[in-house]
Amino acid sequence: MINKNEIRPDAPVVCSENGQFATVDHLEGEDIIKLKKDKQGQHHYIPLSWVKEIDDKIHIDRPGDQAMREWSSSPPKVQKAANDRATNEGMRNPIEVPTPL
Repeated sequence: MINKNEIRPDAPVVCSENGQFATVDHLEGEDIIKLKKDKQGQHHYIPLSWVKEIDDKIHIDRPGDQAMREWSSSPPKVQKAANDRATNEGMRNPIEVPTPL
């Protein structure tokens, strides 16, 4: 079990192949790690569930190329809210209430 309180800003994030592919910006919310901006000026987000070990680095459970394909470019809460809105809009059918005879 990892202790998320050990995640520190500027900690290197290394993949399962032990190569650094990112740096921690900060822990966002309960279970999201916001990474520092990349060379294009974009933040990325990874779930805490990927973290397998914390020492002077944050070790994740997958190769770096896979992590970079799967990370998020926007906070997952924003994505979830957008997905929820899209789902709810498709469910706006009024409930039919039978009228008494």
